[in-house]
Amino acid sequence: MADLALISTHRLHEAGRLRDAFRAEGFTVDLVPGPGHLPDPVSVGGADPGSGVLVLTGGEDGEERAPWINGARSLRFPVLGVWPGGHEVEPGGEGLVEVFRLGRDPAEVALVARRTVERRRLQEATGIVGESESIRELLERVVQIAPVDSTVLVTGESGTGKELVARGIHHLSPRRHRAFLAVNVAALSETLLESELFGHEKGAFTGAIDTRKGFFELANRGTLFLDEIGEMPMATQTKLLRVLEQREFLRVGGEQPIRVDVRIVAATNRDLRDLVVEGAFRRDLFYRLNILDLHLPPLRERRSDIPLLVEHFAEEISRRIDRPFPGLDPRALDILVRHPWPGNVRELRNLVESMVVMAPRRPIEPRDLPLEVREPGRSLRMLPRRSGASGGGSALAPVGSARGHALAPVPGEEGSSPGTGADEEDSPGDREAQPGGEGGGRAGTFRPELEFVFRTLMEMRVDMEDLRREFEAYREEVEDRLESAPHPGLRALPGGVELGRIHGGGGPEAPSRGGSDDGLVDADTHVAGGAEDDPAASRSETLPFEPGMTMEDLEEQAIRRVLDREEGNRRRAAESLGIGERTLYRKIRKYGIDDE
Repeated sequence: MADLALISTHRLHEAGRLRDAFRAEGFTVDLVPGPGHLPDPVSVGGADPGSGVLVLTGGEDGEERAPWINGARSLRFPVLGVWPGGHEVEPGGEGLVEVFRLGRDPAEVALVARRTVERRRLQEATGIVGESESIRELLERVVQIAPVDSTVLVTGESGTGKELVARGIHHLSPRRHRAFLAVNVAALSETLLESELFGHEKGAFTGAIDTRKGFFELANRGTLFLDEIGEMPMATQTKLLRVLEQREFLRVGGEQPIRVDVRIVAATNRDLRDLVVEGAFRRDLFYRLNILDLHLPPLRERRSDIPLLVEHFAEEISRRIDRPFPGLDPRALDILVRHPWPGNVRELRNLVESMVVMAPRRPIEPRDLPLEVREPGRSLRMLPRRSGASGGGSALAPVGSARGHALAPVPGEEGSSPGTGADEEDSPGDREAQPGGEGGGRAGTFRPELEFVFRTLMEMRVDMEDLRREFEAYREEVEDRLESAPHPGLRALPGGVELGRIHGGGGPEAPSRGGSDDGLVDADTHVAGGAEDDPAASRSETLPFEPGMTMEDLEEQAIRRVLDREEGNRRRAAESLGIGERTLYRKIRKYGIDDE
């Protein structure tokens, strides 16, 4: 099916010239008198973002252009403008991909439209979104690189989308129907990394209970993406170099070489040349990896792509979670465009996802954005810590605050009482961060939904930390008590420890005090030499005690002494010790008395 070109009739003569040129380029052309006459997305296959393009021959004014842009957005069509001189709009802004002067050769406009549609298809296939010059060049290189099998090195800051580029290369390559596997080299130890990459034979090391294939075998005839390649240990670098050069490797503990056909795409956020100079990366491996290179620019160097990325992420996430997104106020979008984005595209995507999930039933406004986005210089102040102040102050204070600002206390927190005080004056949704004076202003008061959720989560974290510390203190106190408590069935005597009541056998089993039969009977039930005990029924013995002996040592001595006296009869020994027969069997195994 031919791609569709929708041409507005603001200037009918120009629309006619463009119609002929677009038809010659292979487009199906419709002339559209107004935004209300744009076709329904379903009727033109709007699910395919590469199915068409909208060309405006008028609409130089922003308000007049807005309904056209919105209609193209619902169709997922890129927009081109053909206007008189003096009405140029920066491409990439307001949904426009390209702007031409009126009177430009229609064939050239049609050719640019064709390339734009193809680029949109490519973006959909690879997930690489943008219309900036750097992204256009990147996509062109990806198209050139993908069909061949040469190794590719992708460089760029963290969060710029290096794995996305690797997947795009794989998707456009002849290997697209085979496996694509990704390995983060920095996430694995040296021993584990070697086993994961090359596999191992049964018995190669402790725990190798079976033969296991590594990533190279699993990715055979496919693509293997090695992320953070600069963190790879030198020993593994040597083995990787052999795989790249010989297309074969040995499993860990193996003897037979295994041949593979794998395309390697490596990525790093470090300068490998510097690592080579430092001796942390093999020079020959660097040359072997750097056959084809791609560099991803940071987001701050392609700000014109931010509106497109926001729209792309919002649409994708909204569709995935089945929740409508009301969009962004132009002022909020301008803040996003000006933000430095140290986390690059990953950071932007995470923010968009939070906005889609937490969006109020209106377009996102500047006050809805996190403080670190609105005011990048104050980003650290969003990280609360426990304040050292006591009394009526907030329990949280922001890190890095030079003026003593504190986040507003959560209702019910010390220093804030529901229904009283200044917190009652304004609703949470109406409050903004207010600058405080020297020595005690409160800058962070209640903000709208996004920051309220943030503060609530931080409060929960603080509460959990308090609970954990209290539990640890309680556990230590209990352990101290247990260590200082006398062991059941033993009594300290000068020069030794008295073994408690020892039954002469045949009588009923004496339970220990407290209802447990896991220890010797409480010493309080018998006092050595006491007149109240029947010498025929029980007698006491003293176990020698030496410095350094533990309670377990004494318990073992007691069991051995009674077993010797009862000539190995375990039933009578258990009765004499005042413990259950099962408990005695378990303790015999514990102390290895059975083996002697």
